[in-house]
Amino acid sequence: MQEWMADVAYKFRIAFIDGDRWKLYLQGLGVTIQIAVFAAILGVVIGTVIALMKMSTTRTGKRTIFSYLAQAYIDIIRGTPSVLQLLIMWFIVMSSSKNGVLVAVLTFGINSGAYVSEIMRAGIQAVDHGQMEAGRSLGLSKAQTMRYIILPQAIKNVLPPIGNEFIVLLKETAIVGYVSLSDLTRVASQVTSRTYEAFMPLIGAAVIYFIIIKILSKLLERLERRLRKGDHR
Repeated sequence: MQEWMADVAYKFRIAFIDGDRWKLYLQGLGVTIQIAVFAAILGVVIGTVIALMKMSTTRTGKRTIFSYLAQAYIDIIRGTPSVLQLLIMWFIVMSSSKNGVLVAVLTFGINSGAYVSEIMRAGIQAVDHGQMEAGRSLGLSKAQTMRYIILPQAIKNVLPPIGNEFIVLLKETAIVGYVSLSDLTRVASQVTSRTYEAFMPLIGAAVIYFIIIKILSKLLERLERRLRKGDHR
């Protein structure tokens, strides 16, 4: 047992202590969170626009060209792997740019937007149709009714699933090492290659991911409870 404990302590020291390697993990975590936060914001903006485009209809009730374009966007993004989208953005679309963070934020923002759009569409459709009629009867245009009456109620409905989408997005950023970004996962891989010891770096990165996601999950649970209380008032 003593030998095993000594071996664990040695592996922990070379993975996190020697050479101040713990700073590398903090820097990697910072890159991961930075990409996830900005990509999530971009995804919500894109997703809201795409949801409204998909739901757009003519006066006769037929789908518009914007609706078909939105559907095509959703099908393409959801039908291809995110790692492939990242490589296409890095090597083709933005090959002249070497700003890996920007490329990653745009890629994951566009990817997330396809999923958020369906969440937003479901949230909007969950609002009673009478709300639109009430807004129009007050003299508001369709766009004004959507902006001031429908969307505020829809956002309340979609906050929990959007929070879950952020958690998924945070884990998906683990592939940014493909574009030479030193995120948390890549840092663990780099430490492994330097120390020739895989257990501690990889398990350590997994524990950090788990703690961050567990904190976010708890915050989401509290948010959902507050929203449910608000519905009962």
